[in-house]
Amino acid sequence: MILLEINNRIIEETLALKFESASNGNKPDTVEVTFADFDGVLYHISNPNGEKSKVMVSISLKFYKELQNHGADELLKRVYGNFMVSPEDGYNVSLLYDLDNIPANKEDVIHQAGILKRNCFASVFEKYFKFQEEGREGEKRAVVHYREDETMYLEAKKDRVTVVFSTVFKDDDDVIIGKVFMQEFKEGRRASHTAPQVLFSHREPPLELKDTDAAVGDNIGYITFVLFPRHTSANARDNTINLIHTFRDYLHYHIKCSKAYIHTRMRSKTSDFLKVLNRARPDAEKKEMKTITGKTFASR
Repeated sequence: MILLEINNRIIEETLALKFESASNGNKPDTVEVTFADFDGVLYHISNPNGEKSKVMVSISLKFYKELQNHGADELLKRVYGNFMVSPEDGYNVSLLYDLDNIPANKEDVIHQAGILKRNCFASVFEKYFKFQEEGREGEKRAVVHYREDETMYLEAKKDRVTVVFSTVFKDDDDVIIGKVFMQEFKEGRRASHTAPQVLFSHREPPLELKDTDAAVGDNIGYITFVLFPRHTSANARDNTINLIHTFRDYLHYHIKCSKAYIHTRMRSKTSDFLKVLNRARPDAEKKEMKTITGKTFASR
């Protein structure tokens, strides 16, 4: 299975090109790029106030206010430092880079810019991982509406952190393929005892969300991850966040790939069947041909 990249290549390649050009003493060019990412995220790379020597990277997340309640601003300031500036209109976070003052660790700077979305998400996970590490129980459950009809829930206990994703399956086929896909996650736990426990429920929310306004319906699915201290420790949490924050996109990506593969196989089989039918078609009967005088044509 393919793991989706957590970094945004457009940001990384654009900044790398700008930094390299500036290092070579070339005159900076104008940049104006707007592009989208998963979960309705929108990026904008531009020159603020038309200054070609400055490059601003901005991100817009519809659910950023919910992340702010869990320390997103503080985490981003810690990671980006002086690169973080007041966000431009219509965006939640902006980073500003000066091409006349390229940092010595430009590779790290470019990489951190490329995982801006990941770092926005990281705040809520780090907060609840810390609750678990400190043995704090009874903290209010985090609720992040990361899509219009889909929600993520986090809850910390003394011995575990529970992460629940609600997702909407647009087609009945998606539900069936999704169930098969989630079964593979359960089987994976048998092969690796260090893997987190994964649960899947269809139509009804899991017990962790009992007495909440969690959605119910034939096209609703809930995926629950039970993360233990080995997944939330200081040494492992970064990798855990990298993997889990893209899980919804990862799931639906592979559902679409599975459907595309099935359709390809069906078309291939249909083509093979048509070839067999064409080979099995009987030859046309030879008709006796006569001249106007009644003589028959004889084949030589």
